Amino acid sequence: MEDNSDHSIYNININRMKAIMIIFNQAHTERVEYLMEKLGIRGYSLWENVQGRGTRSGVPHLATHAWPEINKSLLMIVDDEKVDPVLAAVKKIDSINEEVGIRAFVWDILKTV
Repeated sequence: MEDNSDHSIYNININRMKAIMIIFNQAHTERVEYLMEKLGIRGYSLWENVQGRGTRSGVPHLATHAWPEINKSLLMIVDDEKVDPVLAAVKKIDSINEEVGIRAFVWDILKTV
């Protein structure tokens, strides 16, 4: 069996990588796209038609007749130094209208291939 302990095959320093997931009302789409462009974040995965409900406030976003709003979810993997600027931008977007809804979550990237 081949020894994979040599991590030199990776072209990135995973010790400094973070995953940021932003879940947001689709009304924030242009603002989220702008923040990514402004911060030079190119890579991401996007899920549309994400249903959910916040834990503290706001109405459910279920794409139904009763609750017609809907969310999107965006996942980006970034260097550690991008985390604080992304979170600051998300907080600023949220402060414009807290009822619309946007949240960001961060976790460490342990391995990648």
